[in-house]
Amino acid sequence: MEMEYKTFRGDLKMPVIGLGTWGIGGGYWTPDCSRKAEWVALIRRAIELGYRMFDTAEMYGGGCSEEIIGSAVSGFSRDDLFIISKVWPTHASFNDVLRSARASVGRLGTFIDLYLLHWPSREVPIAETIRAFERLIDDGLIRFMGVSNFDSTALMEAMSAAKKYEIVADEVKYNLTDRFIERDLMPIAVKENIAIIAYSPLGTGNLLNPSNPGYSVLKTIADKYGKTPAQVALNWLISKPNTVAIPKATREEHLRENLGALGWRINQEDQKQLEQAYPIT
Repeated sequence: MEMEYKTFRGDLKMPVIGLGTWGIGGGYWTPDCSRKAEWVALIRRAIELGYRMFDTAEMYGGGCSEEIIGSAVSGFSRDDLFIISKVWPTHASFNDVLRSARASVGRLGTFIDLYLLHWPSREVPIAETIRAFERLIDDGLIRFMGVSNFDSTALMEAMSAAKKYEIVADEVKYNLTDRFIERDLMPIAVKENIAIIAYSPLGTGNLLNPSNPGYSVLKTIADKYGKTPAQVALNWLISKPNTVAIPKATREEHLRENLGALGWRINQEDQKQLEQAYPIT
């Protein structure tokens, strides 16, 4: 399946569907590279199938996820790939950001396309973190900068703190069952043409549970299009003007299924039906 792309502020061009790697290589700061060969093979297969974007973080397995991605992408054309990584908020000070980014680049064996502050920091002013991000862009270690898990107020503060380069993305939890960002964050992102990178786009499975009250509508619409419920849920996301999705997949069948969200669009009437079935709470 041929990948689709969207363009955002700062000439940021992103694939509309990528691969999330949380849990690949360990958990919360806990490395587990015992299945490295298996994960490397999976990511290589993803690239062969058409995936071009991979989302990781220094926290994912304490860097093991970055090592796995680095091993997997070697040998492929780097210009065709888009790598996202994130710095943890306890490393948000100027010097710690530089140290973390250099370590991430070392593990990846390549530059980072989009570098995000994983969560807002309670200790370090966002302006200090962004100053470090701008240094990293100047030094060629990262290409773009953004944030993750920022609400509308925090995002606007980050945008105001950026001086040399723009904040181009906010990675947040967003799916049919988690639509809270539509209240305040989404309107700002649309107005400013900032990318919303949707993690947990399938609601960690909850969205696809037949016991979910909205599932019957989702299944009916999926049948109408000859698609699976997961493909419809992902298509609903990428139909939003400024949203891309990073579903996780640990088997080739799921890699293929997720790509089945490409190449078509759910119509506005069916979008409305889905949103009524999964109301904002």
